[in-house]
Amino acid sequence: MAKKILIVEDYPHIVDVLRIRLEAAGYQVLSAVDGQEGLNLARRETPDLIILDVMLPKINGYKVCRFLKFDAKYKNIPIFLLTARGKPEDIETGKATGADEYIVKPYDPQALLALIRRYLAQPQVAAPGGRP
Repeated sequence: MAKKILIVEDYPHIVDVLRIRLEAAGYQVLSAVDGQEGLNLARRETPDLIILDVMLPKINGYKVCRFLKFDAKYKNIPIFLLTARGKPEDIETGKATGADEYIVKPYDPQALLALIRRYLAQPQVAAPGGRP
């Protein structure tokens, strides 16, 4: 079953570019255009990973991240903040809200895909006899 990635981004072009790359890599993609919709969708669908913009209508990405990361039911979902806000204080705020990664636009699509793969890698299952 394909891993589910939620993109919360208010620019349709960015959503489209991410969706094409992620679906080509075998992921199922959900999307929301504002923070409130993204938070509701995250709670309803429990995605495997969330890519979240910071500057969003209704609820900003920092707050969405904080709501999810400080909720025991959703705290283990990796959240990548993908934003144009790259000042040191912005990055510090992102980390303080619980973001797993803080990625500044423009970003390297291959590096983003590699990070996603790392976070969503299946854990090694031990073979009989206790050897991985």
